[in-house]
Amino acid sequence: MNSLALASDLSDHELLTRIPSLAGREREATVELVAHLAVLDTRPALYAAHSYGSLFGYCTKVLRLSEDAACNRIEAARACRRFPVILDMLASGEMSLTSVRLVGRLLTAQNHQAVLARACGRSRRQIEALVAELAPRPDVVTSVRKLTTPKPLPVTTPCSLPPSVESATGISAEPTFPITPPAPVAPLRRPIIDHTSPERYRVQFTIGKESHDKLRLLQALLRREIPDGDPGAIFDRALALLLEKVEKAKLGPAAKPRPPRPIRPGTDTEDGSRVIASRHTPSHVKRAAWCRDGGQCGFVAHDGQRCTERTFLEFHHLQPYAQGGLATVENISLRCRRHNQYEADLVFGPREASVVREHRPARSGR
Repeated sequence: MNSLALASDLSDHELLTRIPSLAGREREATVELVAHLAVLDTRPALYAAHSYGSLFGYCTKVLRLSEDAACNRIEAARACRRFPVILDMLASGEMSLTSVRLVGRLLTAQNHQAVLARACGRSRRQIEALVAELAPRPDVVTSVRKLTTPKPLPVTTPCSLPPSVESATGISAEPTFPITPPAPVAPLRRPIIDHTSPERYRVQFTIGKESHDKLRLLQALLRREIPDGDPGAIFDRALALLLEKVEKAKLGPAAKPRPPRPIRPGTDTEDGSRVIASRHTPSHVKRAAWCRDGGQCGFVAHDGQRCTERTFLEFHHLQPYAQGGLATVENISLRCRRHNQYEADLVFGPREASVVREHRPARSGR
């Protein structure tokens, strides 16, 4: 039966109830598989008899696991064989296979209880920080080098036969085979931010010639302040200046404040002062809302769970502007794009599919 059709027939409540149940069943199945792989790892003759030279080969060929999935489960199986308590943590969801793979090789009989307790419920980034603390690596050697440019494959061109040969043989001089297209370009690799030791990170990315020339010029100009021309120190200074500039542009006071807007009737306060009703959110309100919400979406669900998004944030009117909401610190809160639209739909109803809106790139903190 079509699983997608069955899921589509569920009500909202049934869908949200069933998904955690399915995730729990998946964890149970994964734990059973890891436990069985832990035992199979101690009996290599079993998969060797079926022409598989390694447990990895057995997992990828027989179980049809991807290479990453096979590595995760094999590493988890070997860690669980040493410390069976990890199986319970996998079953409960306190740890993931990736977390176990990252910390598994650092566990000892002396530290496993403390390390596993610290790893419970942690994200991958937090686990990587824990690994960097347990097994710190030295800072990488600073280097700036030019990447080699891959040479394009030669283009195969058709051969033309002389007219005499063409007339004698009847072979056309027109191309009889296609030109070989150039090989597809490999996708660019994502920049690397690697946690190497407590409060130390390795950052790796590729820059163009103009950026390289700017770096070399900065190294020359800053030779007195940074004698060794360390790109990391220059990068740190550049980040500080850019952050100051961006914060000032997005959250700082306006150089030319906007003139007061028309005042909506009924917005006078008890002390006689007046509150300007406008869609424009003043900079001081943005700064206060950003600091109060900690640069994070302020949406909180009924169960007390707060959204963790920190990108593509927008300033949200708790009481909608269309219903008289003002741009005050108390009424403005940060929302991610999804929750800003979600709360708008709760008040005004879902947008009709026939309504076409212009989508402009969202800016963080706007």
